[in-house]
Amino acid sequence: MADIADGEQLSLQGSGSKPYILKNTGGVYSCSCPAWRNQSVAIERRTCKHLRKVRGDAAEDARIGAPASGAAPASAPKAKKASASDTAEAAEDKAPPLLLAHPWENDVDLTDWWMSEKLDGVRAYWDGKRFWSRLGNEFFAPAWFTAGLPDFPLDGELFGGRKRFQRTVSIVRRQDRSDDWKELFFVAFDAPSVDATFEGRLEHCRKWMEDAKPTYAKWHEHERCKGTAHLREELARVEALGGEGLMLRKPGSRYEAGRSHTLLKVKSFKDDEARVVGHVPGAGRHKGRLGALEVELRNGKRFSVGTGLSDAERESPPAVGTVITFRYQELSDDGVPRFPSYVGVRIDAAPFPEKAKSRARA
Repeated sequence: MADIADGEQLSLQGSGSKPYILKNTGGVYSCSCPAWRNQSVAIERRTCKHLRKVRGDAAEDARIGAPASGAAPASAPKAKKASASDTAEAAEDKAPPLLLAHPWENDVDLTDWWMSEKLDGVRAYWDGKRFWSRLGNEFFAPAWFTAGLPDFPLDGELFGGRKRFQRTVSIVRRQDRSDDWKELFFVAFDAPSVDATFEGRLEHCRKWMEDAKPTYAKWHEHERCKGTAHLREELARVEALGGEGLMLRKPGSRYEAGRSHTLLKVKSFKDDEARVVGHVPGAGRHKGRLGALEVELRNGKRFSVGTGLSDAERESPPAVGTVITFRYQELSDDGVPRFPSYVGVRIDAAPFPEKAKSRARA
């Protein structure tokens, strides 16, 4: 069968007047057809009949992780579509047991808590052999990247540097274990399986990294917070450098799966996820390309995101159905984010509820 080279695209005539555009971007294949765009799974796990026609069923099954044998033929009746709750439960079953943070609401005295920069990368769980996303999707890191990592689990971040979130995402979602991983580090900030307090687990990380000296991994340094003034000063310093914010860990705390008030995130802005439901044409300087993304929150609230998009993203915007991350200052009285700004595509977002999807426009 034919294939599409990395960075290339081809046209394939469908039933409509315009051909569909098939692309390969770092091993992530896409198609402009509605069947590909409207799937609720991660973009690297989507397929359609057009990609199968070009690449073949075997290649597509291998790429998205479908069984190599016993797969239903194209002519087989379609299985009943899984609900959003079914999909969410399936994702929860395979997700690693990560500790998740609550936002700091100025209601806790953070004096003596452990403070570190909140890295603007991709959360990654090292199980001793492979990296996994927050929702249980594998990150295909090259063997030379993981060399020197321990055989016990580590919680951390795949990080490409400040203001490089989109570049980091584009690298980790590739499936070809490319040399682009040389731009990243795995920054470990916890050892979930070590039976100790946070201080003991962090020391375990530090000792391993300093003894093993892995080329592409390091431990994340923390310092004691001396009080609110120190917190504000450090937050201003990190944000001035292009960082996202701070993380605060309660001293003596244990590792626990799920959201915990022993881990707090501190930022000057808020963020959230939304599903793209439409593209608003641009005007003036942006005439002929995207002006704004029409998006929908999980609760059904709709609004537009028109800032934060690069020229390249306006030329080739996130497809309808894609989940994005955006930043905003506050919610209006109607619950709509004020001054939303695009951050990037969310590659491991939890499924949106059916009620939101049913209102989305193709």
